[in-house]
Amino acid sequence: MVKITFPDGSVREYESGVTGMQIAESISRRLAQDVVACGVNGETVELNRPITEDASVCLYKFDDEQGKRTFWHTSAHLLAEALQELYPGIQFGFGPAVENGFFYDVLLPGDRQISESDFKTIEDKMIELAHKDEPVVRREVSKADCIAQFQAAGQTYKVEHIEQDLEDGSITTYTQGNFTDLCKGPHLVSTGIIKAVKLLSVAGAFWRGDATKAQMQRIYGISFPKQKMLTEYLDMLEEAKKRDHRKIGKEMELFMFSERVGKGLPIWLPKGTELRLRLQDMLRKIQKSYGYQEVITPNIGGKSLYVTSGHWDHYGKDSFQPIHTPEEDEEYMLKPMNCPHHCEVYAYRPRSYKELPFRCAEFGTVYRYEQSGELHGLTRVRCFTQDDAHIFCRPDQVKDEFIKVVEIIQHVFRIFNFTEDNVEVQISLRDPKNTEKYIGSDEDWATAEQAIIDACKEKGMKARTELGEAAFYGPKLDFMVKDAIGRRWQLGTIQVDYQLPQRFQLEYVGEDNQKHRPVMIHRAPFGSMERFVAVLIEHTAGKFPLWLAPDQVAILPISEKFNTYAQKVKEYFDQHDVRAYIDDRSEKIGRKIRDTEVKHVPYMLIVGEKEAGEGLVSFRQQGGGEQGTMKFEDFAKKINNEVLQMTEKY
Repeated sequence: MVKITFPDGSVREYESGVTGMQIAESISRRLAQDVVACGVNGETVELNRPITEDASVCLYKFDDEQGKRTFWHTSAHLLAEALQELYPGIQFGFGPAVENGFFYDVLLPGDRQISESDFKTIEDKMIELAHKDEPVVRREVSKADCIAQFQAAGQTYKVEHIEQDLEDGSITTYTQGNFTDLCKGPHLVSTGIIKAVKLLSVAGAFWRGDATKAQMQRIYGISFPKQKMLTEYLDMLEEAKKRDHRKIGKEMELFMFSERVGKGLPIWLPKGTELRLRLQDMLRKIQKSYGYQEVITPNIGGKSLYVTSGHWDHYGKDSFQPIHTPEEDEEYMLKPMNCPHHCEVYAYRPRSYKELPFRCAEFGTVYRYEQSGELHGLTRVRCFTQDDAHIFCRPDQVKDEFIKVVEIIQHVFRIFNFTEDNVEVQISLRDPKNTEKYIGSDEDWATAEQAIIDACKEKGMKARTELGEAAFYGPKLDFMVKDAIGRRWQLGTIQVDYQLPQRFQLEYVGEDNQKHRPVMIHRAPFGSMERFVAVLIEHTAGKFPLWLAPDQVAILPISEKFNTYAQKVKEYFDQHDVRAYIDDRSEKIGRKIRDTEVKHVPYMLIVGEKEAGEGLVSFRQQGGGEQGTMKFEDFAKKINNEVLQMTEKY
């Protein structure tokens, strides 16, 4: 018999060799119908995998992240199976599940290419194969047999992958129908559960991401267990297109990119800068109440700084290229992160236990190389500004400081109406099976991980745990936010770090008059200003709250005769902290109103003969809301009062 512990803490006994599916069937018939994968001691496996020892078990439905990834992983194999039938001689690269769906890298013989016009044929073939409800069979194979198998199939790239990357005794394949793939899994037990598929796009992808190697085609797709779910997803994609921050950012003149400046290097235009500065001011106000001190550090640092921190070894020369000066052996690097600089701030002078925690904050711009194909608006760039801070504290202060950071992040999220229902929390721990990629002692890691777990419990946060997602120097807590149309974005993060203080030999004099090592906590509530603004644009569809809107008011003269009066109103607004502009184009008022609606300006003021004669403005709210007429001085008070009511809460 084996004891199976469920997520709620309950325990049941089963015969040794019981499978996840059998456990689901023992609970309810409906659960057995819905479950797609099984978690065993934190590892996701197939539902037909025998469990032969006591274990903690979680049953995953499609709605669970692990369930989706399993479902989409099998769907990638289904895509490959369909392509194998449709395009004899096709070469396969890698085909994983991704956050929203799956992809497969393929290379057709000759000069043939798959285009979007081929998608319908491929989708039909996938559904045809899925209807066969083929079992997905896992096999453990030797390296020699695996090489021979894929050589016989003519799969050149698979053979290269086996020869160069895989160790004998750790290789598994999965087979459904006439298709076999090299894979670690996990997978569905059969393909019949896949009821709806949609191929979304095709792009170029170099084999192994190396521009010197063959360029393959990367086919993206998504799948669901119900057609209705696919329909809803496609509707969401259409809504997402309307909310695309790149489109809205251009319409609202918030930011731009220039090929001459460089790929992935955003330029904040005046209106975008106005918005960004207000976000920064908001966070400054919040974190000042928690005792943070702000610093400014250079945008470059000596290479030795990053050698000391460990970033050079862990990220390597491919990501960070040194800058050489005319002086011999003098090397600098564009700052890829702020933490080493802040370690130097701490080390500036001796520290006493009495002055800890020391909270050091910076809106620090950093630079990291991203491949051209991975760049995407403000969400994936090569230059971004972190709302960064580092807390240096005593070991006994770690949990309390961690909780305070959680409070700050929750405070920020509430301001933007990201409620608990919209926020997912993930504890990212190191992979216990692959500890060589992390630095520091097992004891320090255990202490840091437990501090995060305890803090989450104390704050009543339901956090899922992910092994292998920790930073190389410490575990972290990540906050994923769901926007208005249900998409997940990773924003705020908190990390506990025992390693950098060790590497930089940071010290404080304790109550015992002896030297001790502080603990370092990394935190960024926004994550980065660029990514947060992108998410905020798409969440609000560009309809920012009044306090944040770059332009609060658009003044629309009915004709050129009233431009002078419009200017008088604007000058008064400028003096009373109301952000306004004048649309003095020679256009009809109806056109001006329509154009202003597109720019999502919260209020528009119509000024004509009556308004100019009596010192009035006729106002209307964005989207057909409140309308009225009042003295322009009173309108300025109205705006300021609304802003005050909004900002009082933070």
